[in-house]
Amino acid sequence: MSFILASQSPRRRELLTSIGLAFDVIPSDVPEIHQPGESPEEYVARLSRDKAEVVAASHPDAWIIAADTTVLLGDQLLEKPVDANDARRMLGLIAGKTHVVYSGVTLQNTARDWRETRVAESEVRMLPLDEREIAWYVATGEPLDKAGAYAVQGIGGMFIDSIHGSYTNVVGLPLALLFEMLRRAGIDVLRLSGVGSRES
Repeated sequence: MSFILASQSPRRRELLTSIGLAFDVIPSDVPEIHQPGESPEEYVARLSRDKAEVVAASHPDAWIIAADTTVLLGDQLLEKPVDANDARRMLGLIAGKTHVVYSGVTLQNTARDWRETRVAESEVRMLPLDEREIAWYVATGEPLDKAGAYAVQGIGGMFIDSIHGSYTNVVGLPLALLFEMLRRAGIDVLRLSGVGSRES
């Protein structure tokens, strides 16, 4: 049984590795363009399906795991900043407020005619930050390739006041949701995992 993570995100690789599942990484080149009238849930679900479909086309026997994450503040989608100025703008918007992180996850195996897509949602509240604190954080470089311009698992974690929902969703891959999807597909993650206690 082979698994492929259709993502170049190091955070997703680390999360999937943490549960002991052996997998290959094949990034999918899917344009991340929000369509007019598309809800955040529909957006991340569609992108995760598209990413899975691209990789599954050349690996029909593998189990493809694909995901996409976005941040919503009010009615504004905050994706990866285009540059440092954009990162400062985003952080200025979300500092002191609650935003919502959505991740769409698709599990697909074309040979077995299996595809399921689900969406996780987490509410995150960031501490108020002044301009000096925002500029300092942006200068670390960490916000520049993250949706919402922060990394909850990195330096940015010290600015997060609270999380309601899945922490791993905020990182980029909701593990509990993925575990449920794998279990529904008849995949025994515990048997396949390289993590576990050994009998003495």
